[in-house]
Amino acid sequence: MHTNTSFSGVFRSFAETVTSKMTQLTLGAPEDQLRGPFENAMTDVGNIIGSKLVCTGETPLPEKLGRPDFALHLDDLLIGYAELKAPGVGAIGRRFTKDHDKKQFKRFSAIPNILYSDGNEWAVYRDGQLAGDVVRLHGDVAADGEQAVTLQDAEKLEGLIREYISWKPMLPTDRSGKIDLKGFSALLAPLCRMLRDDVADALSDRSSPLVQLASNWRQLLFPDASDKQFADAYAQTVTFALLLGRSEGADPLTLTSAETSLAAQHSLLSRALEILTDPNAREEISTSLDLLLRVIAVAPPEALRGPEDPWLYFYEDFLAAYDPKLRKDAGVYYTPVEVVHCQVRLIDYLLAEHLEVPLGFADPTTVTLDPAVGTGTYLLGVIEHVVSRIEKEQGPGAVAGQISNLANRIYGFELMVGPYAVSELRISRALSDCGARLPTEGTQVYLTDTLESPDAPLRLPDYYFFKPIAEQHAKALEIKSKVPVIVCLGNPPYDRHEAATATNRARTGGWVRWGEEGSEEGRIARPILQDFIEPAEAAGHGLDIKNLYNQYVYFWRWALWKVFEHQTAQGPGIVSFISASSYLDGDAYCGMREHMRRYGLLTLVAKAAVHAKKTIYSRFGHLLPSQ
Repeated sequence: MHTNTSFSGVFRSFAETVTSKMTQLTLGAPEDQLRGPFENAMTDVGNIIGSKLVCTGETPLPEKLGRPDFALHLDDLLIGYAELKAPGVGAIGRRFTKDHDKKQFKRFSAIPNILYSDGNEWAVYRDGQLAGDVVRLHGDVAADGEQAVTLQDAEKLEGLIREYISWKPMLPTDRSGKIDLKGFSALLAPLCRMLRDDVADALSDRSSPLVQLASNWRQLLFPDASDKQFADAYAQTVTFALLLGRSEGADPLTLTSAETSLAAQHSLLSRALEILTDPNAREEISTSLDLLLRVIAVAPPEALRGPEDPWLYFYEDFLAAYDPKLRKDAGVYYTPVEVVHCQVRLIDYLLAEHLEVPLGFADPTTVTLDPAVGTGTYLLGVIEHVVSRIEKEQGPGAVAGQISNLANRIYGFELMVGPYAVSELRISRALSDCGARLPTEGTQVYLTDTLESPDAPLRLPDYYFFKPIAEQHAKALEIKSKVPVIVCLGNPPYDRHEAATATNRARTGGWVRWGEEGSEEGRIARPILQDFIEPAEAAGHGLDIKNLYNQYVYFWRWALWKVFEHQTAQGPGIVSFISASSYLDGDAYCGMREHMRRYGLLTLVAKAAVHAKKTIYSRFGHLLPSQ
């Protein structure tokens, strides 16, 4: 087989072959006539530059936005993608006229290096922006054969192709040359968003393997999750599992190496990554998945480990770039460390001075839970406080043993996969850095819906393969129903619900607001939120009740139930939340305040919290989100 030895020969041969195909076209799409010639041209380009340039053709997905026509690898490394259009369509995205092409171009704008060509026009886009000039041939590859390409055209195409194949992921750095993690999170966000959109696209086809994966995910973790919510959970799970795998030393980064590096201390993420990227499901998400692997692989593992905590702000920065609306709706806002430390010290003081627990958080009877753990800042604050206290009172040699004991008494619940992954990583490292032994089941941070009924049926997996995920759900239910909690602390999400129905219970208060179906004649068990609603209605504030339908109120009600009212409650306890202050004097919240006053010590905490809040806002108010 003849191989071209110059760029001029490569592109003239390309044009000649396309013309031959187009003049004989009776079946098939016009753009398909470019595929073979383009693949041969790229092989010849690789030979000219002395490298292996391989085009991997993607299988078209009918009636879907699908994937680019080719993935290109240079010496086995992914360098970009290529999307071919019918001659005459052009290569400039803003000039596309078909709705499908416009939507596809928007989807592909997340790709950091993609070549568009209709044979006559050639353009390279990086992150949706033109990289350099568009090259236009003097002739028409559909009719003019090799005469379509002049020497000047060939020279310009050589420059464009050389620039295109030179791409490699570039990590953003700060002035000192260290990786800029905020910039890195912004780099990953569009790729994660593209993965989410690819999954959502696949779910529209009921024969897609991803449909069964979504069903299993719902069965094991979140039965009421919509396709949109599953697509988001899928994308964030894969993205953060790969990030954590890289952080734990997966090198080179592959799906297998990431799964292996996570298996020891992050079994749920390891198994979730293995399940979600099963080869049968991978075909429809290959573009976005391969790009995530390629970009994350260039981050040095040590840059994701410290010595400073690199994950402190990472998820909030990521979510702000990935989906600002989701960030707002989920109430994902970083809580300043100074605020956390203030709360932790206040709780420790109250434990010692008012609850007769002299060792505070360090006491072996103190069980602590953050029901909206986020990225783990509160539990880390507890760990740091106990370490400091033990070092001062007992000496550094006692830290490992005491923190090993503490590790068995701290719990966290989180609904969103991204912050769950980050919190599990941060907490496991904090414990390990103290020389502590982790509990058998790991960090005791669980991916679960706090507001789900503690008596929800255990959803057993269809296959043994899903056992680690099912065990997570079972353990979370066990903590809700059997483990006594003394301290419930954190920064629960804030989100008002303008409209809610029985069909979206899980996202509008769950068991707290809606109760659950009883076993007797299908009756609905009384929702515990009624303890806030009924006194307000009796006081004539029925029109204001809508203000109670807020995530932060649901978490307050759940925490009061868990610490003081549940059958496992063993006596006095503390609930300490940073939350909106409307419950302190709003008419709708009179029942909430009445319920709180039933627990005398909680009233003390509430008063102390008001004082602490004033102090916090006077010093750190400019750092806190407005609500």
